[in-house]
Amino acid sequence: MIPAERAHLHIAALTHPGMSGKNNEDRFAVSALRMDGDHPLPVVFAVVSDGIGGHRAGEVAADTAVEVISAEVAKSDGAQPVEILRQAIIQASQAILAQSQLDIGKHGMGATCACALIIDQRLFIASVGDSRIYLRRGDTIRQLTTDHTWIQDALDAGILTADQARGHPNSHVIRRYLGSNQPVEPDLRLRLSTDESDEQMMANQGMSLEPGDQILLCSDGLTDLVNSDEILAALQDYDQQDALQELTDLANHRGGHDNITIIALQVPISVMETSPTIPRPRPQKLTIWKTCLAGMALILFMALAATGGYIYLTLQTPTATITPALTMISATPPATEIDTALPTEGSLTSTLSPLTTPTGTRPSAVDTITPWPTATQTP
Repeated sequence: MIPAERAHLHIAALTHPGMSGKNNEDRFAVSALRMDGDHPLPVVFAVVSDGIGGHRAGEVAADTAVEVISAEVAKSDGAQPVEILRQAIIQASQAILAQSQLDIGKHGMGATCACALIIDQRLFIASVGDSRIYLRRGDTIRQLTTDHTWIQDALDAGILTADQARGHPNSHVIRRYLGSNQPVEPDLRLRLSTDESDEQMMANQGMSLEPGDQILLCSDGLTDLVNSDEILAALQDYDQQDALQELTDLANHRGGHDNITIIALQVPISVMETSPTIPRPRPQKLTIWKTCLAGMALILFMALAATGGYIYLTLQTPTATITPALTMISATPPATEIDTALPTEGSLTSTLSPLTTPTGTRPSAVDTITPWPTATQTP
């Protein structure tokens, strides 16, 4: 595939270290590409990765995951999207494991990933761990990925109910992650309904997106504290970038125990829309008091100008004339420039560069416990 200057989707992204005061171990990337050929299709690829491992090893693992997966996708021909994602994730996992074996300080590091590949209007996804992908369509939202956690396995097996799962001590035991000693299994299922079989979920790959659809990728720092209905409400009520800020603020207000990273991709409503890769935020509207102040200032200036003109005319000595003709006397006061521009409120600035948070000790080859904030230890 070939790099493109502009994306065919509206894109917004935001990452925040959370409120724990630790470094941000989340990483993400969004790439605008196009297929080779006489009629190249537009492509957008997005990936979110949450690092696992202490002593800053988690951020190294997440960095490696994002870089390797993005590079593997970009250099492919795009002909077999699902297989491209599978191979890219396997390559990233092997690269993370190799680094961890070379440096004892990085031993046991790992990362999750959630990947979305959109070719024209067709969606393909892959994931490992508990980073998620959602589809918002109209007034509905659906989680497309399946968490690879102890809790999810217990829910699927009927061992726990949703109420019992909340706050469970095993809520952050991860079953799969990149960098494991065991070969990683990328999850290539795209879930559109809770009662679908694995075969049906695999067949959903390449689903057609509709105008206005939004794809949201995020780390568990968001979904631990904000539910899907709240995500839907934010996407409905705000522009994309503002919605991501609202969701991040909500997670932080509730404790912000982990890093928070979100990417949103929206299909334009109309083919006539332009879609810059990173849309500029809406200009802030003037508040009512500023508008009133501006009006009052303008009225005061006009009153002063009229008063000054009247005084000037009154003090002038009329020119005597011996003819009965009417003499017009005109007074033109010096021209004054009026600066009507008022300062606007500061526009929202999104942080796209990684900031950085924690993790703890080493994950095992099978399960990884990631308690608040994301940390790993041998179960």
